[in-house]
Amino acid sequence: MITRRGFFKVLGGSVAGVMSLGGYAFAYEPLARLAITRYRLTPPGWTPGLKLRVIALADLHACEPWMSTSRIAAICHRANELEGDVTVLLGDYAAGMNMVTQYVHSSQWSKALSTLQAPLGVHAVMGNHDWWEDRTAQKNGGMETFGHRALADVGIPVYGNRAVRLEKDGRGFWLAGLEDQLALLPGRKWGRTQMLGLDDLEGTMAQVTDDAPVILLPHEPDVFPRVPERVSLTLSGHTHGGQIRLLGRSPIVPSRYGNRYAYGHMIEEGRNIIVSGGLGCSIAPVRFGVPPEIVVIDLG
Repeated sequence: MITRRGFFKVLGGSVAGVMSLGGYAFAYEPLARLAITRYRLTPPGWTPGLKLRVIALADLHACEPWMSTSRIAAICHRANELEGDVTVLLGDYAAGMNMVTQYVHSSQWSKALSTLQAPLGVHAVMGNHDWWEDRTAQKNGGMETFGHRALADVGIPVYGNRAVRLEKDGRGFWLAGLEDQLALLPGRKWGRTQMLGLDDLEGTMAQVTDDAPVILLPHEPDVFPRVPERVSLTLSGHTHGGQIRLLGRSPIVPSRYGNRYAYGHMIEEGRNIIVSGGLGCSIAPVRFGVPPEIVVIDLG
């Protein structure tokens, strides 16, 4: 039977434990940790002899104090050290939450991203928050966001339903980027009754003109059930791994499929997708069990 003194000792320890856990989730893991997550695979349809290292960065959500320009620059420096052949940016550069001390302007985060280097270039797609935080783009019902323009201004191409063919050692492959699947918000002021996506999977794949392997870049993984076998690998972000992840599952995942595409490397019917846990935070600055990560994929 526990004594009164023992009860308060246990209670004090529990409170201290909760405070420590909260400090880790709110401060250390979101702000101080940076994991390098590596995958190695030879997906179906991959060209024999084509060795390709892809560096993927997702979901920066630039804002103070959680993702400052100096932190973005440090992440880019670390990404460069990993010696990828090609670097891909998987969307959501805009903040995506109100618990900030200062928003980071697109001209600042894009300047930090311009320090990325790769022999076959740096290539980007947009995310939902890049569209949601641009009122002009919402009013226009499409076209481009300030994020599109900011990246273009620093020489980083953005793929909105566009495919490009690249080569390494004389062997070709395609990067195919989709425009965002949740781009346009519903609302009376926008004249829309439901969320609208601007992605065009079929039109993007129609631009692929030979049998070289395709790497598809959609910000959200929810398109994956519709991705054809022709695509060797799909790379996505958006979910942040749920931001809180315990025993391989997350209580909340921003996907209509729940934990099915929450995080990591998944294979369905011979098709491969890798979902990054991302770098920043959305809604709330909390991470636990899914630290910010740079993803390294070695193909071939």
